[in-house]
Amino acid sequence: MSGFDPQVVSDVDALFRERVERGVAPSSVWGVFDRTGLVASGGHGDRGDGAVPDADTVYRIASCTKSVTAATLLALVADGLVSLDAPVSDFVPAFAAVALPTPDSPVPTLRMLLTMAAGFPTDDPWADRQESISDAELDALLHGGLLFDSVPGTRFAYSNTGYALLGRVISVVAGAPYPQVAADRVLRPLGLDGTVFSAAESRGFVVTGVRPHAGDWEPLPLTGPGAFSSIGGLFSTVADLARWGTHLASAFTDAPEPGPVTPADRRLMQQAMRVVPASVVPSSTRPTAYGFGLFVEQDPRFGELVSHSGGYPGFSAHMRWSVRDGLGVVAFENATQAKVSAAADRALDIVLDGAGGRAPADARPGTGRTTAATRAAQGAVTRLLADWSDDLADAICTPNVAMDVPYERRCRAIAEAVAAVGADVSAAPVEESSTAPSHLRWWLPGTAGRLRVEIRLAPLAAGLVQTLTVTAEPSER
Repeated sequence: MSGFDPQVVSDVDALFRERVERGVAPSSVWGVFDRTGLVASGGHGDRGDGAVPDADTVYRIASCTKSVTAATLLALVADGLVSLDAPVSDFVPAFAAVALPTPDSPVPTLRMLLTMAAGFPTDDPWADRQESISDAELDALLHGGLLFDSVPGTRFAYSNTGYALLGRVISVVAGAPYPQVAADRVLRPLGLDGTVFSAAESRGFVVTGVRPHAGDWEPLPLTGPGAFSSIGGLFSTVADLARWGTHLASAFTDAPEPGPVTPADRRLMQQAMRVVPASVVPSSTRPTAYGFGLFVEQDPRFGELVSHSGGYPGFSAHMRWSVRDGLGVVAFENATQAKVSAAADRALDIVLDGAGGRAPADARPGTGRTTAATRAAQGAVTRLLADWSDDLADAICTPNVAMDVPYERRCRAIAEAVAAVGADVSAAPVEESSTAPSHLRWWLPGTAGRLRVEIRLAPLAAGLVQTLTVTAEPSER
């Protein structure tokens, strides 16, 4: 894997090998991707024909499908064919039979369905067994009524039923079955030819899903396309899903990949739209939200991490990536409730740590002017520290800097901090960090420690410093 210590690849591979050795699943396959696509992959166990799975072996990816459903709908919205704020009943007349929870409840909109905020109860594992039902059977379910856990539009609850309704909306708006629309609008234009809605369409070896029984693995039948395919009906490969992750992550670069869904809409998919309560993800150590068909986690070191898991009878899948770094992991296993997400989560942490930990915040797209202004301000502050001048301070700082701490006091405090650590204010920084393009923190070397300098720019185009702090950090004695 170019640019990585081989130990990183070895450590990632060991995570998945151990799971097979421990009997979590009969097979496990993984891949790591960067901005260029899949850069490393591996597999362990027996995929069902005596061979070890590889990047082209086909697994069910279950709810990872939801990102494709969201992308397909956004493509239709971009064409002016539908609005995200339209009520679902405009496209699914049977929904009119559903009694809403309160007299003033809104009919769920497509936006509510996309963000898991329609108010329906969480419906795993019931919905996993509904994939192949017909549109008429889905209508019958609606005519029988639905339960609500909350008023539509007020709270997150993971809902497969909501995404089944989105599949119907897509079909009605496009005038073709959902699987065909998703393939024509998203999958085929991106060359995701290994990603299909039925085993019969697959070009590679299709793994059989299993569940543990009586000390062995019991094979489970594969279901086919139907009214619930939009919740998790896709078959795919590590190579294809890495390609999909690469494409989505590219929307956060200055040169995003072209594709059937605009970069702006791909970024929209990966925004925190609806807070996910901690009780829903009790094992998570990061604040989590849901966007359009994707989870968004906030990591204090790596920024936004985008992900989705997939669980079907006999299968477990997970994809995740850093929007900042464009580094990601995909992984599949073929056992019910294998929860490969735990290993994939750890694997991405290993990859990001191996890539050097924290990338600069000025890597964000569209912030080049801000980054340049911050660097210019850093140079001006360096001159100011070397030879304080009130006139120079006035030229590079906003008026609040002098008002917050008068220059005389500020100059004296800076001199004391420099002396405390024997700092060389003309030296090159020994370390830098940033939380935003308009923010910069750097450390200068000293004989008895180091000096921390921190600036934050005001939002004015002139690039003026609104916060300037200089702190001595003495060496430990």
